[in-house]
This record gives sequence, C-alpha cells and structure tokens, in this order.
Amino acid sequence: MTPEALNTFFSICIGFALAGALANGYQALSQRPAGFGLLQEGVAPKTFAAVPFLVFAAPFIIMRNTLRGMRLESRRFEFVMVATVIAGFWSMMSGTFFLMTLRATGVLG
Repeated sequence: MTPEALNTFFSICIGFALAGALANGYQALSQRPAGFGLLQEGVAPKTFAAVPFLVFAAPFIIMRNTLRGMRLESRRFEFVMVATVIAGFWSMMSGTFFLMTLRATGVLG
C-alpha cells in the first residue's frame, strides 16, 4: 500500500470518527438525533451555528439515513452505493481538513 493510499484511508477513518463523535455528542446533549433539518429553522444564530457542525457531521448523518431507509423503505442497492460513495468522499475531505488543522497547530507532527 502506498503512503498516499494509506494517508487517504486514514483521512476517511478520521472523518467518519469525527462525524460519529459530533452526531452522537449532539444527540446526548439535545436528546434528539442530528439531521439536516437543523437548517430549516429560519434565519437565526442557531441556524448559522448548525452549518459548521453539519459540515463535519454529515457523513454520519448520510450513512445513518441511508441505512435506515434501506431497512424501512427497501431502497435499491444503487442508491445505497451512491450515498456511501458520497459519504466516504465527504468524510475524506473533512478528515483531511481536520488532519491539516492538527498539523498546522503543531498537535500532529
């Protein structure tokens, strides 16, 4: 496995872990699951604060909704595959940003 492939895999893992931690932390604090409905509460400071949260929690929310829809609505395999690719790519991007931030602050060498 090349170092670039390993770095990409690590970014995907970090992105999914960060997304899961954020979504589960939100659910523990608010007693309701996080979702994209947070953006539909009109123009308010709470809505603007939800945007950066959803940017990093989105891969978990996408996969949770996709797997739930697969069981309850019998969604087709192709839809689940496309949603998984989107969540994986989003996770890779957020994981890469998070790792770059850690490197820039000197936490990660």
